Amino acid sequence: MGGGPAGLIAAIALAREGVQTTLLAPKPPHTDHRTTALLGSSVDILKDLGLWALIERTAAPLRKLRLVDGTRRLIRTPEVLFEAMEIGLDAFGYNIANDALLSVLRTNLDSPRLRIVEQTAKNVSIDEDLAHVTLADGSFLGARLIVAADGRNSLCRQAAGIGTSKRPLSQHAVALNLSHSRPHNDVSTEFHTESGPFTLVPLQGMRSSLVWVCRAQDVERLRGATPDELSREIEEKSRFLLGEVRVDGPRGIFPLGVEIADRFADNRVALAGESGHVIPPIGAQGLNLGIRDAAEIARLAGEALRQGDDPGSKSVIAAYDLNRRGDIRSRAAAVELLGRSLLTEFLPVHLARSVGLEIASRVSLLRRNLMRAGVGSAANRE
Repeated sequence: MGGGPAGLIAAIALAREGVQTTLLAPKPPHTDHRTTALLGSSVDILKDLGLWALIERTAAPLRKLRLVDGTRRLIRTPEVLFEAMEIGLDAFGYNIANDALLSVLRTNLDSPRLRIVEQTAKNVSIDEDLAHVTLADGSFLGARLIVAADGRNSLCRQAAGIGTSKRPLSQHAVALNLSHSRPHNDVSTEFHTESGPFTLVPLQGMRSSLVWVCRAQDVERLRGATPDELSREIEEKSRFLLGEVRVDGPRGIFPLGVEIADRFADNRVALAGESGHVIPPIGAQGLNLGIRDAAEIARLAGEALRQGDDPGSKSVIAAYDLNRRGDIRSRAAAVELLGRSLLTEFLPVHLARSVGLEIASRVSLLRRNLMRAGVGSAANRE
């Protein structure tokens, strides 16, 4: 259930694994102007599904990652540049407009094992043998397994009796696209500021996307700024790295928080994407986690069917919960830790962050291990 990237990828992957699948996904109500950085692990999954060649055409490679201390604090960290070629990759990932990604996914839903129902779910109930979904038109669907990619207010998660732990943060994120007069040279640049990361990610041509994490008190000013005012502030904050900047399209502003499910599967429901984990847009981890969710539940369900077992059995559900737990919780913790370390005025935290990045910039083995952990792909090993 769910028409976002995680839900569509789950449906395609399940069908490819031989699972008879119904995709419950109403048509999107509006255009999605956001972008997504697909990291190495996601690229590997999309290649396995035969989708990558189509996606790559409209994606921009992220060949280098630059970290810059944009604070005015006493202890500042050194600038660090990571290059994908150091770990045998052409790029750490690829940045793509969400609309372009969704378009490719929607045009590849043609499988005899995949049925598409463009409706919303009205109610979900679960018994020992089957999950029952009541649709908006009053009709019913039955399934032995529900892959719930229905967002942070997931109806399926509630039906499965899975709670969440929620922690609001004192920050907001501004997301927008922009054009610029200087080339980005396939370098993603993350400025660490007192309010959080300010990250410029390449798009194709002389364009980039921006995720600007700011304090709550800055929100109204940024919301009310004219395009020219906002463009000038971005130029200054980015130290004119990309030259003259012009905001390109609408801006999205939303509060940040962390919400993690207590379990990632239970009662014939496996959570994928934001139904299981909502984390700040730092390090491009959110959707990439959701894509790994989709691939893992498809693998487990396919194996169960090939062995003549129930794809929604307790053993499959338990295996999925166990297999996704470490990845999701460790990355959520790392993202939250980075965000909080930038906000704090506690000097030892600034010192620790500075020393850590200094070591990472100089010790090649540590650099490569950090890069591999970040992309989550099978990059060349020592």
